[in-house]
Amino acid sequence: MDPGFSVDDIAPIAILMDELRSEDVQLRLNAIHRISTIALALGPERARDELIPFLQESVDDEDEVLLALAEELGMNFEEYIGGGENAHVLLGPLENLCAVEEALVRDKAAESITKVSAVLSQAQIEQYYIPLLQRLSHGEWFTLRVSSCALYAPVYDRVAPPMQDELRRGFAGLGTDDTPMVRRAASKWLAPLVKKFAKQHVLTDGLAIYRRLQADDQDSVRLLTVDDLIAIAQALSPAEVKEQLLKQIRQTVSDKSWRVRYMAASNFNQLAETIGQDLVREELIGHYVQLLKDNEAEARTAAAGQIPAGFAKLLEKEVILARIVPCVRDLCQDSSQHVRAALANQISGLAPLLGKDSTIEHLLPLFLHLLKDEFPEVRLNIISKLEQVNDVIGIDLLSESLLPAIVELAEDKSWRVRQAIIEYIPLLANQLGKAFFDEQLGNLCMSWLGDNVYSIREAATVNLKKLTEVFGVEWAKIQIVPKVVGMGQHPNYLYRMTTVQAVSVISPSLTLDIVRGDIIDTLLHLSNDPIPNIRFNVAKALEVLATTFGNTPEGRQLVQQKIIPALEILKNDTDADVRFFATRALQSAHGVGA
Repeated sequence: MDPGFSVDDIAPIAILMDELRSEDVQLRLNAIHRISTIALALGPERARDELIPFLQESVDDEDEVLLALAEELGMNFEEYIGGGENAHVLLGPLENLCAVEEALVRDKAAESITKVSAVLSQAQIEQYYIPLLQRLSHGEWFTLRVSSCALYAPVYDRVAPPMQDELRRGFAGLGTDDTPMVRRAASKWLAPLVKKFAKQHVLTDGLAIYRRLQADDQDSVRLLTVDDLIAIAQALSPAEVKEQLLKQIRQTVSDKSWRVRYMAASNFNQLAETIGQDLVREELIGHYVQLLKDNEAEARTAAAGQIPAGFAKLLEKEVILARIVPCVRDLCQDSSQHVRAALANQISGLAPLLGKDSTIEHLLPLFLHLLKDEFPEVRLNIISKLEQVNDVIGIDLLSESLLPAIVELAEDKSWRVRQAIIEYIPLLANQLGKAFFDEQLGNLCMSWLGDNVYSIREAATVNLKKLTEVFGVEWAKIQIVPKVVGMGQHPNYLYRMTTVQAVSVISPSLTLDIVRGDIIDTLLHLSNDPIPNIRFNVAKALEVLATTFGNTPEGRQLVQQKIIPALEILKNDTDADVRFFATRALQSAHGVGA
């Protein structure tokens, strides 16, 4: 395998080995990143017999070096030691790395062991991998046992049933470990393991391990069992979920720790889709309302972010109106801006579920309220999702109700709010349509080109390019180009500068005919502007035109007849910056079509 450069091009192998032993951390780190080269130079046999044992002893090092080593050994390193039949040799140094104190190193080592396991045969797994797993699982140091939790799932379905029985027992022992960090790791890795279980073992071993972890006295353990709950529920029928998991579901969503409730709220849609519609209606709706009213803002934020995506789709319209909408109304007034922002990002998803009349009656007033929120992210989240509302209630009613609020935001005194609105204008344009946009928002978009804040003017030019892509070149020729060109005659140099910058940005989206007929003469006129900044930006704009259109016969004609002569003049300008950009542009112009 080619490491990127040949062995002949690198330092002698002895030097690289010396770097691995160096007292300089950076030298050792560099050497670790080149161990594939070292292995390639040594050859497979010597790499197995000399390099790997050396690396296995090199665990007394800086965490940065150990992290790099753990990563390198998981990057198809078996190819350097003789292929998959020798891959088990890599398990030795990786096992040692699983014992270090730094969690990042241990996690990377476990990840690399998992990658190595993918190329091991069943015989290698049983002869080398399983003993390693057992040593880690019964290790004296908790770091070993923590690392072992990640290593059960990758090989569970690749060993014989008697060995699977042993693996389930081993993992169950980790779930009752005296050390909370080990139990936390067991909670984290139970879900991937349960997905490999046969259903009968989910009902026995999987449920037993989960229930113990879900009742743990450490909330850091309990919060990770939400994924386990979902994994187990996915393996069971709705009736079995109701019989086996209902108690745990209730305990999780009402847990005394807000962190556990937050995790439950964050995964509520996935849980609802897993357990079946009947149980959602009978049981989960009440728990969801409880989370929407939670005492902790973090839990309310997570719950608000789940409203339409999956959970509400499982409910009848009447239930949504009776149970969910009143909570949504309260959340619009929530004291936490993060809760309101999460709600604003999701509330429009209720419109398709409620239909036109109910959306107008119940949701539209809430949209308007959120659009006037003092927190910009709330207002922007509403605007970004208007398409769903438009599809339900129609553009006329939407524009009548919401457009004034959008215009108010577009003229906000905070330039950051104005900039954020500009970024959403192409989305709005696509939703509102060409005619409505021209009538209601066209002038507003052009007014941003004259804003006193540079970032707004820059965003406005990018906005014009995106609008051209939305509405087409012919629309741009009529609605954008004349206004941009007209600004080139303005007595304020900022407007003239904006014309040049806008031309640079939007020209690649236009046609050569438009550039030749409506734009090039304005640029040539501005090449004589008294302001040097405008002249060197003209040079940059001419370079854009040359490289964009100079690869066709008509484009080369434009370059030869108008662009190059103008740049030749600018090349001799009195201003050094103008001369620099003109010279660079000339090189590009002469190079096109070559």
